[in-house]
Amino acid sequence: MTAAAAAATLLAGVCVACDGSAGAGTKTRQVSATVSPPPRPARTVAAPPPSVTRTEAPPPRPPSPSALPVAPGAGRLKQTSAFPSTKSVAFKNAMHDLWLAVTTGKPRLALPAFFPEAAYAQVKAIAYPQSDWQYRLWYDFTLDVAAARELVGHGAKFVKVIVPAEDAAWVYPGACYNSTGYWHVPGVRVVYRQGGQLRSFGIASLISWRGDWYVIHFGAVLRSGGYGEVDDPEAGEGYPGPPGGC
Repeated sequence: MTAAAAAATLLAGVCVACDGSAGAGTKTRQVSATVSPPPRPARTVAAPPPSVTRTEAPPPRPPSPSALPVAPGAGRLKQTSAFPSTKSVAFKNAMHDLWLAVTTGKPRLALPAFFPEAAYAQVKAIAYPQSDWQYRLWYDFTLDVAAARELVGHGAKFVKVIVPAEDAAWVYPGACYNSTGYWHVPGVRVVYRQGGQLRSFGIASLISWRGDWYVIHFGAVLRSGGYGEVDDPEAGEGYPGPPGGC
């Protein structure tokens, strides 16, 4: 038997009804087709929003204390005989700067309140007045600021400055190795409050330039060693003066 005949014989024993009219006694074999459902669309999962990190801005820092101008450039101008006022903005700024230097321990903050180097060069009839200003006057002032800082401590509050105007005197040219005159007042009192108690110390000497007071000697006019001094520290306001000096 050929392969084709064998295949025909096999198919003759199987009747698949395509129209539902199979003859009697004929076995019907049903073939069921399994249809796969269409693929579901891919589910898109939205990514969570990126987390937001909030950075709080730091609170603004309070401005650093700074020196106030007294009379910029005045030391390069010629002297006048104008009597200095203690009610001027220049004087109030000078005392602000001096107190700031004492409470911070930074002498350069009081530089606007200190007698200008250029003015000192005009005043003194000595050799090398600039060197004398730098290595004696200013150096002594820095030592005295450190001493006053140690005395005052922390938390002290400025109250006022007492200037004994009745003790002020005009120093004429020729006195104290000077080539130019100026107003001079000794024994000024700086009053402050510390721990609820009123205290004070002195400014040994103020001198004038063009109608403004400047510190020239802070702790002492004359000193016995290379250390800082505080002029007459007292409980309470103390006593201004005495008059004299140059």
